[in-house]
Amino acid sequence: MKRYAIYYVPPHGAFWQAGSAWLGWDAASGQPALHPDLAGVDLAGLTATPRKYGFHGTLKAPFRLAEGRTESDLTDAVAQLARSIPAFDLEALVVSSIGGRFLALRPEGDVTALRGLCDRLVVALEPFRAPLTEAEYARRKPEALTAHQRALLDQYGYPYVMDEFRFHITLSGDLEAEPLAQARIIAEAYFAPHLPRPFAMDTIALCGEAEDGRFHILSRHTLTG
Repeated sequence: MKRYAIYYVPPHGAFWQAGSAWLGWDAASGQPALHPDLAGVDLAGLTATPRKYGFHGTLKAPFRLAEGRTESDLTDAVAQLARSIPAFDLEALVVSSIGGRFLALRPEGDVTALRGLCDRLVVALEPFRAPLTEAEYARRKPEALTAHQRALLDQYGYPYVMDEFRFHITLSGDLEAEPLAQARIIAEAYFAPHLPRPFAMDTIALCGEAEDGRFHILSRHTLTG
């Protein structure tokens, strides 16, 4: 694998299948998923950007392995962390727009435990992350970040961690205002039967990016702390 990441991925079931079909990629089977036929939206075009990542919420952003570290080492570390972190519930997931740019599922209610989970994973797994190359750093567009976000990028290889973390499950690429509003209505109707309430955060997944850029679920780990 070129890179690794820690994601929330839903358990196998209707919600997972609906999300994978929406994006057109099943990261569990490692196979394309057939888009549903939804009037009024070009799902293939709408989801072209996030498709390769699969249906997920980022907990620790993709990173290359540090020198001397192996996938087996990383798997063991993630498993050990999962055994030390308790599961918890959030109120619900809802379809939303992020910054007026793209569609996503976002949690409702108190997200303190979720932010704590992300913080812990980011810090604990830092020894496994190789430093960013100049090209990787440039792709994060540091010139568009705040000073605080740049400091986080320098420290953790990603600017949206700690107090900048906002959990979401991406459903589209960037959209103009009108198509974003139209797609949101369609997404709300499509996901309504499947959105969990409460939303259980009880597993984390180690995922890897293959040579073709597609992400695959390598292992799932139940939170049992």
